Amino acid sequence: MNFGDCVSSKSDFHIENLLKKLEEKDFDGMLVANFNNIYYLSGYLSTSFAFLILKENPIVYVSGLDLELASKTSTIDIKKFESFEILIKDLKEDNIKKLAIEGDLSVNTFFKFKDFDLEVLNIIDDERMIKSDKEIAKITKATEIAHKSLLELDVRSKQDVGWEEWACAYELGRLMRANGAEVESFDTIFASGSDTSLPHSIPQHRILENPVLVDYGCKFEGYCSDTTRTFIYTEKQEEVSKIVLEAHDKAIAGVKVGMKACEVDKIARDIISEYGYGEKYIHSTGHSLGLDIHESPNVSSKDKTILENNMIITIEPGIYLEGEFGVRIEDMILINKKGKIIGNLPQIL
Repeated sequence: MNFGDCVSSKSDFHIENLLKKLEEKDFDGMLVANFNNIYYLSGYLSTSFAFLILKENPIVYVSGLDLELASKTSTIDIKKFESFEILIKDLKEDNIKKLAIEGDLSVNTFFKFKDFDLEVLNIIDDERMIKSDKEIAKITKATEIAHKSLLELDVRSKQDVGWEEWACAYELGRLMRANGAEVESFDTIFASGSDTSLPHSIPQHRILENPVLVDYGCKFEGYCSDTTRTFIYTEKQEEVSKIVLEAHDKAIAGVKVGMKACEVDKIARDIISEYGYGEKYIHSTGHSLGLDIHESPNVSSKDKTILENNMIITIEPGIYLEGEFGVRIEDMILINKKGKIIGNLPQIL
């Protein structure tokens, strides 16, 4: 199928790029069910369910609950979803036979479209790796809100008066909302004492011990931020923190267009290993983010994705001493020839 200039003037270049890729791979269209992918392509964020059919004259099938919302926000045509039978009938009338699908499509939905030649195609994930100027501005705003809120929380003063982990996490979420965020990017990690050696610790009803590790973020107009700071107190904690900060700083300094994501991971991992803590660095060095808190590429030892301008990744090395404490320092990096930290929150607070 020759898609040609089939995109309406309301649609953006993302749809044009994706249609070209579908044509190159001989697909007749694509079924999009992931809410954030639909939002990315249309500006409409579903509150119930929706399906975007990426094809000649793309269209979003929306629930009756969302018709008014979709009509106000979608940049492409919408149609009320009546049934799968009608949707499938529409596709067949458009002579669609080979249909691309997302990798996270539910099994239940997959089987409803079994009459088509289905194949997983991750072209939307690939498209989302490169951020537009508007996306970068929203991520930057989310970061500014989050950083301002952590400073306003004043973790050390909360510790002085005996606040609990859960209360600090709750208050941080309130402050981010008060400062303009929609919601947290993910469940805030607010850990203290020996629980800081658990990378994904859950806030407890426990008075803050030391050190304190805060991994948090917020969303602004759908786009995420992600930052980690560790508040240290003892000489040993300071020693480990300096190693983590060295890995953090040198990994960021080493970021440049054209290198592989795994090469950034290696910079941080080699430094921590040189100090004898290699086995205590138990996760990847970072990840991309945008509408989702984890997107491609992953800054890991296995990801060979080539870094490009306008990608945004996190750099978050850590050392975790089981039963004692952990230290992680994380910042978001905009790639523009080299790596530039988003925001100006000090790494040591």
